[in-house]
Amino acid sequence: MEISLVILLAVFLLIAVRQVGRFRFHIWQVMCAGAVAVLITGQISLPDAAQSVNLGVMVFLFGMFVVGEALSESGYLFTISKRLVSCCRNSWQFITLFILSMAFLSAFLMNDTIAIIGTPLALYLGNRLGLSVKMLLLALCFAITTGSVFSPIGNPQNLLIATECGYFNPFGTFFLYLGIPTIISLVVLVLFFRLFYLHDAGERLCITEEVQPADPGLVRLLKVSFTLIISCIILQVLLTLHPFGIAYTLPLPAIAIAGAAPIILFSRKRVEIIRKIDWPTLVFFISMFVLMAAVFATGVFQAAVPAAATSSVVLLYSTSLLISQLISNVPFVALFTPLFQQAGMSVNGTMALAAGSTLAGNLTILGAASNVIVIQNAERQGETITFMEFLRLGIPFTLITGVIFVTWLTFI
Repeated sequence: MEISLVILLAVFLLIAVRQVGRFRFHIWQVMCAGAVAVLITGQISLPDAAQSVNLGVMVFLFGMFVVGEALSESGYLFTISKRLVSCCRNSWQFITLFILSMAFLSAFLMNDTIAIIGTPLALYLGNRLGLSVKMLLLALCFAITTGSVFSPIGNPQNLLIATECGYFNPFGTFFLYLGIPTIISLVVLVLFFRLFYLHDAGERLCITEEVQPADPGLVRLLKVSFTLIISCIILQVLLTLHPFGIAYTLPLPAIAIAGAAPIILFSRKRVEIIRKIDWPTLVFFISMFVLMAAVFATGVFQAAVPAAATSSVVLLYSTSLLISQLISNVPFVALFTPLFQQAGMSVNGTMALAAGSTLAGNLTILGAASNVIVIQNAERQGETITFMEFLRLGIPFTLITGVIFVTWLTFI
């Protein structure tokens, strides 16, 4: 067996179990060890390893992490939450609004970013409003996973697919193929929480203490950042309509750079914000690119992929969803997207790959890194979600959303 494949299997096994004896490993540590192993054993050269790293993805992640960390540092999210609570007459209106707002934010600020800044928000609101904290943490996990499906910048695997497939209008493509089923799925999610957690929602909706931003100057910069991000997205869509006969598209990394620029250039806390962003996740992605390039060079997976897999929406969706439980969705997409592209996968198939690998995060905790981020941050504050608690909601919701997405992608 090829050395690269042995290393890959070892990495997948460690990611699945996360612990050997007394030692517990983080996902990024395991992936980094795999990348170092293929370099040391000569499975990939240093120049090829450097070339394998998708700089567009790395730049985008860095930019969005800067915006997310600034949002957390400023305290602005807590001010917004108080305004949202004041708009709701009862707890179920608030829970509905919480799910939809977290889903919307994840679509344009990336789900991992919202997992980082949304967890303390869920803990804060649960304690202040007398709601079940566990219920809000679960709502956060399912909302950011589901909401991230229909946007090319909603999660790392969608970003990989959008960049690797080279869609001229990635926002239009994702909205067309995945927008309607995502909206339907979010409605189902709200109904599921009403059904499963009917007795966990209180009626007291009031945040009495005054919440002030920690840094008003940073808040002003964030408003500029959000304006730039939204403007860039609108511009990206408009440019694909060929105004003035010019065919051009705004690169996706430029959107993140535009959003991060005001903070990096003008914030007095720029050094602290950059220091506190999620560097382990960036290391994870660099390592993943190197390891997957070494594995791809063996040609084993190219030969093993059946031709029928690229033409069946059901097979692509189910395969993506199930394998992502074992190796996580981002490594799965990084490994298989080039294979399916070589085999001539259709747009429907590509969107099935995106939907299945993303919604894998709704089946089990290990299906998405964003779930792990939420739970790890919550455990620091004495709250947690067990595997079975997640699975209780995950199995029926994943089955229903699977039917919704597969049906839509089959007949669109």
